Amino acid sequence: MEYKKLKNHRRRYKMARWMSKHPVWLHKLAHWIYKHTSLLRRIFKWIGNKLKWFKYLNPFRYIKILDWYIIKKFIGTYIYSIVLIISISIVFDVNENLAKFAQYHAPLHAIVVDYYLNFVPYFANLFSPLFVFIAVIFFTSKLAGNSEIISMLAAGVSFKRLMRPYMISCVLITLLSFYLSAYVIPHGTVIRQNFESMYKNKKKNTSADNVQLQVGKGIIAYIQHYDNNMKKGYGFCLDKFSNKKLVSHLTAMEVQYDTISDSKYHWKISNWKIRQLKGLREHIISGAQKDTLIQMEPTDLVYSKGQQETFTNPELRDYITKQIDRGSGNVVQYQVEYHKRIASSFASFILTTIGLSLSSRKRKGGMGLYLGIGMALSFGYIMLQTVSSTFAINANLPPMLAAWIPNIIFALVAYFCYRNAPN
Repeated sequence: MEYKKLKNHRRRYKMARWMSKHPVWLHKLAHWIYKHTSLLRRIFKWIGNKLKWFKYLNPFRYIKILDWYIIKKFIGTYIYSIVLIISISIVFDVNENLAKFAQYHAPLHAIVVDYYLNFVPYFANLFSPLFVFIAVIFFTSKLAGNSEIISMLAAGVSFKRLMRPYMISCVLITLLSFYLSAYVIPHGTVIRQNFESMYKNKKKNTSADNVQLQVGKGIIAYIQHYDNNMKKGYGFCLDKFSNKKLVSHLTAMEVQYDTISDSKYHWKISNWKIRQLKGLREHIISGAQKDTLIQMEPTDLVYSKGQQETFTNPELRDYITKQIDRGSGNVVQYQVEYHKRIASSFASFILTTIGLSLSSRKRKGGMGLYLGIGMALSFGYIMLQTVSSTFAINANLPPMLAAWIPNIIFALVAYFCYRNAPN
């Protein structure tokens, strides 16, 4: 309180010094404003007293000097580990793929912009739990080795209070990781996969034969052959049923998807014929070309490996809903991908708790043991994530449970480490 009074007195003193250096008319103007705005000042003072509780909503109120010190070290070490490991990965990838780039005459601009600028965020986000774990163990072990953790605990800072800056850093990393995986990386994955199919001889599945799917309630579409490069299908038919009876049968030699339309589901059919069935009567209509709306897209017809990684979260959610409504069973990998993006983002909190609990003790031998444990646990988390996804796709494990199994198991490990952490 005394410091606050001293601060206000200093502010008034500086104002008086400033006023003394200016003309007399400015003094009179300031005095007149002060005299005739007493009601306005009382109103503002009343509003300020009523809105005092707003200061508790300021997040920086709860971040002290100690928190800033740890947050800067956490984020700095996290970024440093990403740059270091991804740089090594790029060197190995260039060494492995240089012959293919030369064989298929890949231009330098495409290699740098289309491939590596999308390669870096994909793998940085994929191994983000590993980088978080390494960063926590690395700089926390250094703090413990310099007896800084001991000093904090001796000063009355509890282990729970010590975790606050770590959790704040995890919030920032989690939000960034989720935003990248849900909205940014899928667009880059499309560009990277197109580059790989052109210059690394990783051929994508661009055609489909004998595709049959439900495009609406009581509406069944069939395409004998579909070419995704041309967005064109051959041998198309569309059957409409009412009360389990066929009421309309459309056939067309060709069907072309309209890629320049402002909305989805626009198709152009060529050499078409419609047979409308009404009881024992049949009405036939035919024509050369016709624009029509059919509730299907090219992504519904052709599936390529890793296609679920090219969808943003809204697109993924819409696709899953649409496929479930159609009764399709080929949605498990899309559901696993959707839930995995959310679960992977929260892994930072769990692995940070484990890393802090393990490395906060000062022991002989340095941080080598902790880094080894951290690497083993991180790779164990990534391996468990892959295994659980495989079980969901091939063994009918619920996709949401498969995505969260690694977090559940490692959350138990984190709780055990937290209970045995120094206090």
